[in-house]
Amino acid sequence: MPSFNKNIDSVGVGFASFFTAPPEDVIRFTVGQPDFSTPALIRNAAIKSLENGETFYTRQPGSESLCSAVAKYLNEEFNINAEMERILIAPGCKQTILYALMGLGNPGDEVMLLSPSWATYDAQIKLLGMNPVHVPVKRENYHPDFDKMEEAISEKTSMILINSPNNPTGAVYTPEEIKKIIDFAERNDLWILSDEIYATMTWVDWPHVSPASLPGGFERTIVIGGWSKSWAMTGWRLGFLTGPENAMKALFKCHANAATHVPTFLMPAAEVALSCKKEVAEMTDAFRERRQRIIENLKGIKGLRVPNPEGAFYVLMDITGTGMDDMTFAKRALDEARVHLIPGSLMEKGDGLVRISYATSIENIDEGCSRLKKWLNEL
Repeated sequence: MPSFNKNIDSVGVGFASFFTAPPEDVIRFTVGQPDFSTPALIRNAAIKSLENGETFYTRQPGSESLCSAVAKYLNEEFNINAEMERILIAPGCKQTILYALMGLGNPGDEVMLLSPSWATYDAQIKLLGMNPVHVPVKRENYHPDFDKMEEAISEKTSMILINSPNNPTGAVYTPEEIKKIIDFAERNDLWILSDEIYATMTWVDWPHVSPASLPGGFERTIVIGGWSKSWAMTGWRLGFLTGPENAMKALFKCHANAATHVPTFLMPAAEVALSCKKEVAEMTDAFRERRQRIIENLKGIKGLRVPNPEGAFYVLMDITGTGMDDMTFAKRALDEARVHLIPGSLMEKGDGLVRISYATSIENIDEGCSRLKKWLNEL
């Protein structure tokens, strides 16, 4: 028999088994997907593009018009020195992360993750023959533990992959912490892969800050973003990335040989999305309200410790006070309380934690939390 990729057995599938839709009587807190429809302006732009026959090959990194719009967006919203020639449009954020790892890393390299982190990072790193190094964050607030980072660095470390606002923790790293990450990367000559897919969703007094916007960060940072979360476009599979010219040359090659380009008729819609500030603000306000509601509902529930989520739309609860491990907790919550949750041990350093996505209605948030409270109080 022919052999297969020797790394494949070490690659997990993350949360996939928990994304199957549960029975109708179950409150679903698992999927990190906005429950809004993609705004009509965006949908109509795609329809118009199809009707105009825009279905043929085009510029591989993305149309000049779309790439210019992304560069303008990054400059104006996040003070990132982006130019059209250094923007790459790819089939989703996952693909942009894969390109960054593929184009900048080598087999045997170590990639530092601040964990628990999104499970796909670990899988992609292993798939490419590199080694993830999971550095635990502080349990009280899920922010970086710089002492642990110093302990974990080695001569094989070539990158650090960060995500702020964060999935699964809901943490938003402070500007001071981002500067310390840049200093750490400079001292150890690392690339910074900065996953900023939730950049518009911060609920705290400090703003989202990209490493690429601070001194010393631009030269070594790959900024990763996309349309899935802020514009409710998860199924459109559109992401973007940018970085310094030398890095982008490598990533353009990865993309050209993997996907050619994203669907031509989606590009005008993606450009229109960047101008939909009112629609994005309305969805963001809804998530802010849901975040406050879930904090209020989870307070005081027996056995749970819930740090206030600072961004994105996730709560990562410590459930060790219940006496259950996280897999048991999630299974029993589904079977007995009819609430669907993500167990933290599906991620490195996630033991004893359970993730809730509050990208769902206020009614579901109230009902789901009520069921958890009743179930735990009766145990």
